[in-house]
Amino acid sequence: MSRNPEAADARFLDPAVIARIGTMELKARTIVEGFLTGLHRSPFKGFSVEFAEYRPYMPGDDPSTIDWKVYARTDRYYVKKFEEETTLDCHVLIDISASMSYGSGVVTKVAYGSYLAASLAYLMNRQHDAVGLIAFDDRIVTRLPASARPGHLHAVLLTLEQLAPGARSNVSKPLHQLAEALARRSMAVLISDLIDEPEEVLKGLKHLRFRGTDVIVFHLLDTAELTFPFSRMSRFVDMESDDEVMAVPGLVRDDYLRRIGGLIEFYQRELRVAGIDYLLLDTSTPLDFALLSYLSTRAKRG
Repeated sequence: MSRNPEAADARFLDPAVIARIGTMELKARTIVEGFLTGLHRSPFKGFSVEFAEYRPYMPGDDPSTIDWKVYARTDRYYVKKFEEETTLDCHVLIDISASMSYGSGVVTKVAYGSYLAASLAYLMNRQHDAVGLIAFDDRIVTRLPASARPGHLHAVLLTLEQLAPGARSNVSKPLHQLAEALARRSMAVLISDLIDEPEEVLKGLKHLRFRGTDVIVFHLLDTAELTFPFSRMSRFVDMESDDEVMAVPGLVRDDYLRRIGGLIEFYQRELRVAGIDYLLLDTSTPLDFALLSYLSTRAKRG
């Protein structure tokens, strides 16, 4: 029986498979290497290679700086980046509030978020960017400043491996604190289920954007939160307040789906207007969409 190599690569981006791999460092390496292998076999072939050290040729550039070997491989014009063009401070903010501990399957939201944060940190390190990490619930629980020093990536991955779900959400607080602290060109990546006051979250994201920071939001939701597949009378518990309600799913499904759809539409619309990249992620789906979205956003910095 023939073996489909692309299907095999996709297997190493499956969060349920990743959950069974050992350390966070091994998880991150497996995800990123599987992703880059897939890129080489896709219409984006070559993108991952040039991305670290090259940028597209633009009118006004010296033609002598074109790398003809890259052109031969990709049929596109690229020039070598200068060192100051290459380095960027990337701050990953991961929500570890109590609601992130929910999972209807093998992988909880906080686990998926930690795999995503780890793979992004690993990828950022490959791209010669400085990586920072902020873990938060209703306050900043852990903060590692952005750095590209040897050993820093290991510290980031070890921190992610030791994360535990916390208390209530306050998504806007770390966004405002980071916006006030930034002093140079940077990118902020928010990983959260965004279960908080939408207007307050939006204010925090806009604050970052106003300060000149490129922002990308990964909105993590469990499959059950997106589809509400329940059929029998059930007790639903708020994981942050412990409030409980008994409900017949068939009677509340339409209203629930309308509300969750409205929340997603709010973020899609408002963040687009604010110039902020937004990607909704079902935690049962492979991680390559998230990584490609990050690379696309990062590439805009040229």
